[in-house]
Amino acid sequence: MKKRIALLGSTGSIGIQALEVIRLHPEHFQLEVLTANQNSKLLIEQALIYKPNVVVIGNDGLYREVFDALDPHDIKVYAGEDAISQITEMDTVDMVLVALVGFAGLKPVIHAIKAGKPIALANKESLVVAGEIVTQLINEKKGSLIPIDSEHSAIFQCLAGESPDSVKKIILTASGGPFRGKSLEYLGTIGKTEALNHPNWNMGDKITIDSASLMNKGLEVIEAKWLFGLKPEEIEVVIHPQSIVHSLVQFKDGSLKAQMGLPDMRLPIQYALAYPERLVANFPEFSFIDCPKLTFEQADIKIFRNLALAFEALEKGGNSPCVLNAANEMTVDAFLNDRIGFLQMPDIIEECIQTVYFIEKPSLDDYFETDRLTREKAVSLLRKFS
Repeated sequence: MKKRIALLGSTGSIGIQALEVIRLHPEHFQLEVLTANQNSKLLIEQALIYKPNVVVIGNDGLYREVFDALDPHDIKVYAGEDAISQITEMDTVDMVLVALVGFAGLKPVIHAIKAGKPIALANKESLVVAGEIVTQLINEKKGSLIPIDSEHSAIFQCLAGESPDSVKKIILTASGGPFRGKSLEYLGTIGKTEALNHPNWNMGDKITIDSASLMNKGLEVIEAKWLFGLKPEEIEVVIHPQSIVHSLVQFKDGSLKAQMGLPDMRLPIQYALAYPERLVANFPEFSFIDCPKLTFEQADIKIFRNLALAFEALEKGGNSPCVLNAANEMTVDAFLNDRIGFLQMPDIIEECIQTVYFIEKPSLDDYFETDRLTREKAVSLLRKFS
């Protein structure tokens, strides 16, 4: 039987590539739900092409536009952030792919887990913010969560058939982004145009800026802790400019397993949707002959302080990663709108971590309150820097 997919965040980079994977395998997948927050025009285009049963637009003010376009085609339309979460509980949904960006992914993930739906996760922030609660819920519900981030998909694949006790550490690779090897003086002069020019990956603006600052890797470090039950000292970050080795696992006997391939997000998306099967793909394939040189180097946490801040938040625990994430979302938005410079982002994030009140054992409500307070703090700091 076809696997019926609810795709949350269909108009973003991951969502668009997920639709391509679904289109390439009509015998395996059926699109049941599409959701988007603001991009009503693209959501309507996608719905007319893929004919889902249900569409949700997060912005209530755009409901009438979407409804008028899709109602004649017998596509149900709902609106609001709560509807995006509630739609995951539909009986006609077999798997939920969460491609939402940022804190907004947390509620839908929790709803999907409680509804017993397998999750293909491309929203790292839900585990960064509330990893303990999310993993506890998965264990209680005997749920399934398959990561889509290329690095975590690589680790997931390398651990298949291995005992957790055999793992010494995992090694997350990072391309280094557009500013690998650059000095602080140089980073003080750049703007969003340079930061959005990633050498290997085609991603949305927010994730691309996170990659340029290495915050994306910091968030992945925190996510890996919860996905794979690791201690901070069991997670290492290595710069790998070619983005061919997507990550590695080192075992207690010293051996290493790596998952490799061209930098193409369709591969981990397809793997997550089809798991435990591996489907045939017609994507370009890596050749050692075409790329004979693979290099690795240490990450510079003095230049890229966001990575160091992420490790510090992970060590501190509690609601610190939630503060880190909220402050980062605010600073990235400010940078993209030319309100602050590249090097001011870690300054604001660090002050938020130091000043927003610490909760050692936060509840779900505490996480939402922490997110709100951190954003308020970031706003006040941004006024000073702007």
